[in-house]
Amino acid sequence: MTSLADRVSRTQHWLRAHPLAFDAALAVAVLICMVTGSFADPHGPHGPTFGTRTPEVRSAVLMVVAAGALVFRRREPMAVLGVTGFVSVVELVAGDPAAPVAMSAVIALYTVASTTDRPTTWRVGLLTMAVLTGAAMSFGSTPWYTQENLGIFAWTGMAAAAGDAVRSRRAFVDAIRERAERAERTREEEAGRRVAEERLRIARDLHDVVAHHIALVNVQAGVAAHVMDKRPDQAKEALAHVREASRSALNELRATVGLLRQSGDPEAPTEPAPGLAVLDQLVATFRQAGLPVELARADDGVTPPAAVDLAAYRIIQESLTNVQKHAGPEAKAEVSVVRVGSTLEVTVIDNGADGPAPSDGGGHGLIGMRERAIALGGALTAGPRYGGGFRVQAILPLHARAARAGEDR
Repeated sequence: MTSLADRVSRTQHWLRAHPLAFDAALAVAVLICMVTGSFADPHGPHGPTFGTRTPEVRSAVLMVVAAGALVFRRREPMAVLGVTGFVSVVELVAGDPAAPVAMSAVIALYTVASTTDRPTTWRVGLLTMAVLTGAAMSFGSTPWYTQENLGIFAWTGMAAAAGDAVRSRRAFVDAIRERAERAERTREEEAGRRVAEERLRIARDLHDVVAHHIALVNVQAGVAAHVMDKRPDQAKEALAHVREASRSALNELRATVGLLRQSGDPEAPTEPAPGLAVLDQLVATFRQAGLPVELARADDGVTPPAAVDLAAYRIIQESLTNVQKHAGPEAKAEVSVVRVGSTLEVTVIDNGADGPAPSDGGGHGLIGMRERAIALGGALTAGPRYGGGFRVQAILPLHARAARAGEDR
């Protein structure tokens, strides 16, 4: 059974690839049917009898012409219908009894109905039906309502209906296929968009981390250069901090770039993303770099969703880095993390001693922080404080969109 099904499938594929060969075979089959039917006498004493008459030469020629026209039914369906219809009318008018040449017109009408639209099928089908049936009833066997005459009416109507049904089904299948292909393209585009968003998120993380470590390297290098001659022991300590910060920056850079290039590699970093649990360590690194930082927490020991936890940590890190870069050598910073209902408020303020305030146009730090907060359904405000300094405050939700964003990570 499997072998037979394979042969049938291969035959179908071959016929679809060679439509002209299929039409030629169909034309031969129709010719055989017409010639066979021409030997039947519909007016026998006891009904139609076979082998009691022989078709005339004219009928044979008309059958060959009509069958030959069917070879080109796909290329010129209207022209083929015109030729077969004309030949059929000639046979119906001249033949007594007429040979079944109208069979070719039925096939041609089916082809027209299956390849054109419904209005055209209605117009052409009714015209063909009227002409062939009228010719049969006017010049064919009597009385006019004999089964041969009514048979032409029925066969032409069924040919038009069958062709229209095939065309409708083909259009329906094509529409389903096109819809499936469009859905597949949409899924691929959505997957590409998610990958792009993930890459942007990783790039923002990379910016935050590297900017933090480079700021520490810059400060400690400046300290080392300043005290190198007078206090070499302090210079060595500052250089040790430079070495540690640069090593951390390189490790973060290597891990993030590796993740971007080889997202499916099993050697991707497995260390969890930083969060508020290591906030004390973050503050300690800034204190070691010479920035006095006071930390106050009133978050009731709550463990926020992963996305909120990471966003709060990065916002504090970026804010303190901005303080260190822009607020001047005498700057001080205060960090507070407070839970208010179903939100987490993160605030970083500084006294802004002798330094310009950061702005959105000066870099991507504030833009990145604001994007993080908005992506979680929160908000971030940043601006100068009354009396001097700068203030960054982020309000992050602890539920709903935050949880969902955490799952997207």
